[in-house]
Amino acid sequence: MTSPAPTLLGEPDGLPEGLPEGTIWPGPDTLVLMNREVASDVDPARLSRFADMRWDLNPGIFEAHARSQSLNFETIPEPLRLATKFYVWQLINHPQARTMRRSGTRRIALHTIEILFYGSVQPVMKWFAAQGITEFCQATDELLWEYLDALDADGVTITKRYRRITEVRRLWVHRSILPFYLRLPEAPPWDGEDTKDLLERTRTDRENRTKRISEHTMQPLLRWAIRFLEDFSDDILAAWEEYQVLLARRPEHMRGKRRLRKPGDLQADVAAYLDGLRSRGESLPGTRRHDGTVDVAWRHIASVLNCANSFQFTSSGRMIMESGLPVSGDINLDCPVTAELDGLPWHPRITFAQAPRLARLLSTACFVIVSYLSGARVGEVLNLRRGCVSYDKDTGLWLLQGLYFKGAEDEDGNKIPEGTVREDPWVVIEIVSRAVETLERLHKSHLLFPNRLMPIKRTPGKEPKRRGEARSDRHIAEDMVMFTAWVNERCQHLGRKDHIPTDPGGPIAASRFRRTLAWFIRRKPRGLIAASIQYGHAHTQMLQGYAGSYEAGFLDEYAFEDWLFRMEGIAEDERRLLAGEHVSGPAADAYRYRVQAASREFAGRVLTSERQARDLLGNPLLQIHHGEGMTCVLNPPVAACQLRGSADDPMVTPDTDDCRPNCQCLVRTDRDIEINKERAAELAEIVDDPLAPPIRHARERHELNRLRAIIEHHQRGAQE
Repeated sequence: MTSPAPTLLGEPDGLPEGLPEGTIWPGPDTLVLMNREVASDVDPARLSRFADMRWDLNPGIFEAHARSQSLNFETIPEPLRLATKFYVWQLINHPQARTMRRSGTRRIALHTIEILFYGSVQPVMKWFAAQGITEFCQATDELLWEYLDALDADGVTITKRYRRITEVRRLWVHRSILPFYLRLPEAPPWDGEDTKDLLERTRTDRENRTKRISEHTMQPLLRWAIRFLEDFSDDILAAWEEYQVLLARRPEHMRGKRRLRKPGDLQADVAAYLDGLRSRGESLPGTRRHDGTVDVAWRHIASVLNCANSFQFTSSGRMIMESGLPVSGDINLDCPVTAELDGLPWHPRITFAQAPRLARLLSTACFVIVSYLSGARVGEVLNLRRGCVSYDKDTGLWLLQGLYFKGAEDEDGNKIPEGTVREDPWVVIEIVSRAVETLERLHKSHLLFPNRLMPIKRTPGKEPKRRGEARSDRHIAEDMVMFTAWVNERCQHLGRKDHIPTDPGGPIAASRFRRTLAWFIRRKPRGLIAASIQYGHAHTQMLQGYAGSYEAGFLDEYAFEDWLFRMEGIAEDERRLLAGEHVSGPAADAYRYRVQAASREFAGRVLTSERQARDLLGNPLLQIHHGEGMTCVLNPPVAACQLRGSADDPMVTPDTDDCRPNCQCLVRTDRDIEINKERAAELAEIVDDPLAPPIRHARERHELNRLRAIIEHHQRGAQE
């Protein structure tokens, strides 16, 4: 595929003054994506040209879940429209166009260009045009200062101010690849001052604002998702398979494909069909009209009998009408409902109309399981392919392999639009593997989460706006709403209490799963996911397996939750120390010092990224870990327990379930002593029981004596 030849530097006509060396100047028919990778199956005739008013970016978008993306230049004021097209075309195609975060040649991704176009380029150009600007070179330093005042006067939010100021800086940064008339003044805008100094405020969107899903919402959501997978999936898969067979055998789909019957065969088939209904005590399938009357579902019966729809006007049709069987208002499928809920069938007979919805609900349940329990980003999950799960016999780990897009760059630092296969797969627990297996049975698509569970025939020349075949973010959000509504309706009908409550943080978005999983692993390690599976197991797999590499991104989410958890703990520890709480043990002095020093250094600090939290967690002042009846002031070189992670990793933590009594990192607070007193009381009852087995009696007496010595030592120190 080649693009119409653009105007090059050195040609006599059509070049603007001052076009820099290496800059290509597009003509009306130049391809918009001239210097971008385009999908091989795209019709070249459908690619956008420079003269088009709307530029279609979809041929250069490779994420299967991406929404349709385009740039509509009718939204740009007419006096600056052509100038903006030239500028944006260079952002798309010039090899030296770059992002604002780096000084290298890393180009802006097409998706980002679309976001910038509507979010910041458009409002900047509207303001410029309102000031009479027709060429960027007319924007003087004084005018740019007026632009700052206008942002303030118009009450633009701090986040939008940052973005619109950044857009002006972006235009200035790219002056080196633009001709004279498209260049802002040579001096840096606003004397090169930082945006935070110009506005005297810090943008709030750089703080992590992803809200976790509340415990009361996430737990029942996950339980019901697992229930769909483990209990209901066989019934749903059977109903969905029968639905697809019947749909494929509908008369309109079978023209020219149906086998010829011998005379009398159809009557025999009809008789057998009617006898089957009578023996099961069932009615004829029917459809209900708007006025409430019911008609025989002739097209469905034709699918069952694999005959033409016109059979209703033959003697075979009369057999059905004269059978004396009542007509139902539904079309029940033959497959039985075998799974139970509270000792009763989980669902009434599944009808033809219900099968697609239940199949979509099952797909949604599997998405919840795969997305939540892998810690992968939403886009990465939606781009998973068949065969993505494997079991490593050597390590005993379930591995989930797929593409990653965020951070996937070539040797020049440019985004690889089609993504890159992860070097290290995600490590998951077995139930994720079962969800993937179920999805592979649910449909024939190469993607686990296709946009449609049944492919549709596309009309040649009428390609959809969105090229991707995967479920989009928007559709997944709608699926979550539908899944929650179905569960809550079922709970209300059955009088169950385990409905999915509305989350205080807003709609259940899949992008919130990673943060929520990190919270549960950090705060509820012994919380049950299903049956005997605990979040602690997910912690061991995900953080200690291959997914522990920082490329996975999940560690940053976990680090942020760990940071919040530790800062809350430090604040509580300091409050209790100031209130006179006594601490004992070999690391008591280190505990007091760390609590006081950490409070002074970190209290009130705002983090601007999850990775910053991960880096800060390596600070020794924050290495205080509370366990059951003990506190660890971690010093990895002398720790007696089996550390989780390597000693030089900022994410290293002690195994507080494996605490050794002789460890030099041990501290016991008054809170720990209260727990030990409760344990001692329980052990005393066992020791005093004359019927206790001798071996157990000796073991528990030894532990009781140890706890009493700890309690006595602590109390004696508190009195001194």
